Amino acid sequence: MNDEISDEQRNILYNSGTEMAGTSNLLEEKRTGTYVTADKGLPVFRSETKFESGTGWPSFFDVNKENIIIKEDTSHGMMRKEIMSKEGEHLGHVFDDGPNPTGLRYCINGLSLKFIPDDE
Repeated sequence: MNDEISDEQRNILYNSGTEMAGTSNLLEEKRTGTYVTADKGLPVFRSETKFESGTGWPSFFDVNKENIIIKEDTSHGMMRKEIMSKEGEHLGHVFDDGPNPTGLRYCINGLSLKFIPDDE
């Protein structure tokens, strides 16, 4: 585990925690680049797939499928699809109400990600 991640990030990534809506610094990120998992550094999203969902969490319509796992989540008395990295990091949930071309909305905790701009 990366010693550089915060306690809040550790709680989200490994205890399926959730950050408060509207608090992620990634909501305003507009540069071109790659979003990687905060601890293991796996590339999971590209900036071209990010969109404003109005939910208060960074949202994407597509994912790097080779680095993720989708599993059923029945916590909170409902059926959801949890998205995790293939290394077991909890990222958020995926819903069927996103834009074209996929129709999916990957609703992600900003603290579960790090952004790497293309120009670095």
